[in-house]
Amino acid sequence: MNPRKLAYLDAIGIEAFETKPSAGIAKSVREPSPAKVSPSNVAGATGAGPLDALDWAELRARVAACTACELHRTRTQTVFGVGNVKAEWLVIGEAPGADEDRQGEPFVGRAGQLLNSMLRAIGLKREQVYIANILKCRPPGNRDPKPEEAQCCAPFLQRQIVLLGPKVILVVGRIAAQHLLATQVPLARLRGQVHRYGPLATPLVVTYHPAYLLRSPGEKRKAWVDLQFARTVLEGGAA
Repeated sequence: MNPRKLAYLDAIGIEAFETKPSAGIAKSVREPSPAKVSPSNVAGATGAGPLDALDWAELRARVAACTACELHRTRTQTVFGVGNVKAEWLVIGEAPGADEDRQGEPFVGRAGQLLNSMLRAIGLKREQVYIANILKCRPPGNRDPKPEEAQCCAPFLQRQIVLLGPKVILVVGRIAAQHLLATQVPLARLRGQVHRYGPLATPLVVTYHPAYLLRSPGEKRKAWVDLQFARTVLEGGAA
């Protein structure tokens, strides 16, 4: 194993020994139909007009003022997203937690620290990617997002994707993946494939949520395979 790979495995917290490639990783690219939600077909989540002409600052302000669902009543603040607005990588999680609700930034707790390590494992700094969530407000008690809540936030995320124009989307966790892909297919069957998402049909790869990996560290090796696969997709070598 070369020194670079050893460093990657150490960063993500995987014991450095050789294993055979996962049999669950597909060798070909699957391209289902893009999601049909569009920023232009929702008249702004607060009724203030469509989102498809907004820049980053205007979109952030619209999110901060959103009262489209009940989550605005219990949030401390909205969690818009963070990172490089010219990034090639977009990382999407489920929803803000308590730490994120207080700080207004996604993935800042223990799961965020592990996400940072996962990114370092493929040679990326947190500042080089853009990170967002399905929901912009924390669900009370960190419960799962309701379908109507995800639907209200979908135009915001779609606009972020259009503004960013990422080369690959890395979705972390079953709930985020199922909402984005409008499916109930288990995460295990969503891994190892290239899905397509949004108006730009952006390549999308699914892996485990860092919070799950903290509870189930034995799955980190599978996440490492997913990260390598996502990097291959970005480099155009997955087909």
